[in-house]
Amino acid sequence: MRVQALLAALCFSSSWALHQSEVGVVDWHKSLVGIPNIGSLATAPTFHRVGNENFTQSVVLTATTSNVLAALDPGNGSVVWRHGFDPKDHLTSFQKHNDVVAALSGPGGATLRTFDSLTGDLLLEQRLHSIESGLLMEPADLGTAVAFATEGSSTFIFVLTNGHTLRKVDAVTGELKWSWSASDDISLVVHSKIVVTSSAIYLIGLAKSLKSYTLHATALSTSTGEVLSSANVPSSIDNGLTDFITVSRGDHADIVWIEKDTVRFIPLLPELKTKATYYLKAASYKQIIDLGLAGHGQFVAIKADGSSRVVGLDSEGTALSVLWDFPDSVTSDRYTDSQYAGGLDKEGWPYVTRLYWSHVYKRAAVQVFAAHLADGKGLLTGFTFPFDTNTHGIISYASAFLSHLSVYLPLTLTQIAADAANPSDLTVLSRLVITTTTGAVQLWHKDELQWTREESLASISAAEFVELPERKLMASHTGDETFAQRLSRQFSDAQNFPEYAVNFVKRFATGSYASVSSAPVLPSDADSLSRDAFGFKQIIVAATPHGKVFGLDSSTGDVLWSRVFGLGWASEIGGQVIPVKLYVTRTVSDGETPQVVVVTQRRASNTLVDTVLFHLDALTGEDALKKSPSGGILQGTDVISGPLVEAFLLQNETKTVVLLDEFLQVYLYPDSSASEDAFQKMAPLLHFPLRTGEPGRRRLMGHKVTLNTALTRRYVGYPTWTASLAPTEDIVSVHHPRRGPVASIGKVLGNRSTLYKYLNPHLTAVVTASAATSPPACTVYLLDGAKGSIVYRATLPSKAGLCDVKISLTDNWLTYHYYDPEYNGYGSSKGYRIVSVELYEGAAPDDKIKSSDISSYSNKSIEVTAYEQSFVYPHDISAITTTTTKFGVTSKDIIVANLNNKIHSIPRRLLDPRRPKRKVTAEEQEEFLIQYEPVLPEDPRRTLSHDYQVSNVRHIVTSPALLESTSLVFAYGLDLFLTRVAPSGTFDVLSENFNKVQLVLTISALAVAIMVTKPMVHRKRLREKWYQ
Repeated sequence: MRVQALLAALCFSSSWALHQSEVGVVDWHKSLVGIPNIGSLATAPTFHRVGNENFTQSVVLTATTSNVLAALDPGNGSVVWRHGFDPKDHLTSFQKHNDVVAALSGPGGATLRTFDSLTGDLLLEQRLHSIESGLLMEPADLGTAVAFATEGSSTFIFVLTNGHTLRKVDAVTGELKWSWSASDDISLVVHSKIVVTSSAIYLIGLAKSLKSYTLHATALSTSTGEVLSSANVPSSIDNGLTDFITVSRGDHADIVWIEKDTVRFIPLLPELKTKATYYLKAASYKQIIDLGLAGHGQFVAIKADGSSRVVGLDSEGTALSVLWDFPDSVTSDRYTDSQYAGGLDKEGWPYVTRLYWSHVYKRAAVQVFAAHLADGKGLLTGFTFPFDTNTHGIISYASAFLSHLSVYLPLTLTQIAADAANPSDLTVLSRLVITTTTGAVQLWHKDELQWTREESLASISAAEFVELPERKLMASHTGDETFAQRLSRQFSDAQNFPEYAVNFVKRFATGSYASVSSAPVLPSDADSLSRDAFGFKQIIVAATPHGKVFGLDSSTGDVLWSRVFGLGWASEIGGQVIPVKLYVTRTVSDGETPQVVVVTQRRASNTLVDTVLFHLDALTGEDALKKSPSGGILQGTDVISGPLVEAFLLQNETKTVVLLDEFLQVYLYPDSSASEDAFQKMAPLLHFPLRTGEPGRRRLMGHKVTLNTALTRRYVGYPTWTASLAPTEDIVSVHHPRRGPVASIGKVLGNRSTLYKYLNPHLTAVVTASAATSPPACTVYLLDGAKGSIVYRATLPSKAGLCDVKISLTDNWLTYHYYDPEYNGYGSSKGYRIVSVELYEGAAPDDKIKSSDISSYSNKSIEVTAYEQSFVYPHDISAITTTTTKFGVTSKDIIVANLNNKIHSIPRRLLDPRRPKRKVTAEEQEEFLIQYEPVLPEDPRRTLSHDYQVSNVRHIVTSPALLESTSLVFAYGLDLFLTRVAPSGTFDVLSENFNKVQLVLTISALAVAIMVTKPMVHRKRLREKWYQ
């Protein structure tokens, strides 16, 4: 009965639940994969074709910085499939073979997985060693490798892990055939490459000597894993990561390395008795580049002057020869350094691609070399394409697709990936997939852009909603205008009248008005951004750590504009602009064009850090200060010559951004007299807590500001209190309350008494960790930020020594989520908990201290009663927040993103800490209280994301619509997802089932009846007067 009563109570609150017809209309979902990991050939994007002579299908395989292995459709850029790895299970490398992709993940390659290349189905998963025994190396793929081999009808995978263990695994069943580990005498060798031949399998590694690295080779039997031979190779290598590669051709293999400006190589034989090394003569070299063509014996060698040449191994595996010299590849200020990649067509012929940027022509140039064309003499073809550096930064990676023989080439910072076809002897067609420094992934077909994926949106640092102006405001004119200008404007305004008249008649006749469950629709000629009838269409301004800021359409998720952050003086040496905070400084309510300010940290390559602000027009992305050219790179304003400690926005007419440097000096933006006057008035009222101290010993200190003109012309922060914490406690996180309108300052109880909300504007939530205690514990505090008094305190168990507590604080309501690993016997259980806490003034109902207005130094300011209750929630969560509405009248719901890739809404009624643990009384029924149940029901109607898989959500932002009933919810992480919710139902809009036609007909009938009866009544009254 209790469960039935609870479900019945939820019926009203679930009345707004999403219907199937609304999916994709009131919400949208953007599936992303993350920025390709181009730091290694083992993770960089590569084309891969699966099929036979009659039919083939291609995908672009890549591992990303978001720890995802993905396949993209080269035709339209869509995600064919993706597999996300756990944060503790880092993807280190992948290797393709026919219709299978093998991936290694975890420390030292702890786990092997294989996937179907075209569908992403998981075929095999096997733990090779424990996470604890894995070796942490840099780069992560060092000491790991995967190679495929076919023996008869069976396919096997050779897996190198931890740099010294090799396993032979059946590719279908996962059965371990044999395992080999390095003996003590070669345990100091870190193996990193596998070469498979019919006679032996070779492991190549490096041993550290006093001044350099020495190559070491081990030959093993492919059938038994028995060591055939092991030997050091006479060598002296300076850079063990880049100065040696392996190449093979047919059944012959060589080790190639650079030593003393010379390219040297030595054949690999099972006996490993060859002591003599061979040289590539007639030049001085500084670099060799692995193109991914090791099985075809080709690589690129860079000479001392920067020029490049393609080098190949002969069919006997005994000699290297120069196959081609790329023209105009010498280091020059006319073009950038080149990037190279290799690939194979469907017939197995190798291609080599070169990519560079021409400063003369302001275009990207591509050259493709095929050694087998032109009667074996080699053919070089090329083209240029108009890459936009102002929009997408610099090309850092490219993949190309060429036609006749279809080529695939992988590219990293010094490589490219290509696919090619050769329809005639002297023609090679190509497509190129590139990755830019701003995180964009593009496909070019020769000089035509086919598609773009903005993968930097998978790592948004800050995002805010910006309300759009009304269309009539957008169309308004300013300043004086002549008669001709006014006449022209009026004619222009009148061009929409026929459409308006038709729509008006249609709405009046049919009752077809805008609906809250339909997509926002603007006039067909609307060429400027304006809001819809209900305010669902807004702009989401999102800043990413890859130097780019976006304006997204909240109704569709489309990119309206994007701009690249400029580096300022650091552009000469390089650097990175990292967004820290984003503020909306001008809104539609201010009567101006909406504007935003992005607070960033610029980290130059010389380690200098500066605080730079970018001021943007939120509608167009243009520089609000007009310092940057239209559509060009944004130029910021250097505010602090050093790192930023804290920043906040003054909530007054000026909307001034306040910044504190490492010396707690105050900087204002904009730096104007109006801003200074506004800050001077508010300075005595400002209180802000800051974390101080070293990691592990951090403390929370409250601060105020003062002006000492004898020392500096700026206001300076000074400490006023220190939180009373135990010596073993360390500050983990600080959470400030969400600001918004409060419609009611109290809650009327069933007995007509009132609980007044504790609305202290300085309330701050703090999470601390006590790792030194036994057992380790976490603590949640609510502090008065003005004087440091503890308003609420709760001690929680830690999760594996970590304090992973998610917190939401708004008005007088605190909710937090944590994991409880403790089992205390009957009636208790391990699991996730959500705790709901409500704070009210005084010690009893009707006690009122006016907490929103009282001085924080008053003794009454901490007279608080806390009601709290804990609930069992079935999932771990990654983000939590509350809904927000225009006037705060609508009940607030909790929005959570769980690790099952779902977005859920939890009604506040379920989280009411005053829910009785007995049968509800009549007075409690008047308050709509329901009986307490320890487990929060997982109502599928409350799953906002329904069938969407919204992966790795890090943050949720909510924004009010024009309707008081509705809140917009935007979740971002790996994916982007937006929907709208109505926690209390759409009480301010007529139901879609409302019979509008009947209402219109009824009113019309009444009007006709009045017109007909009015003369009759008039005649009757006149007749009555004659007879009186």
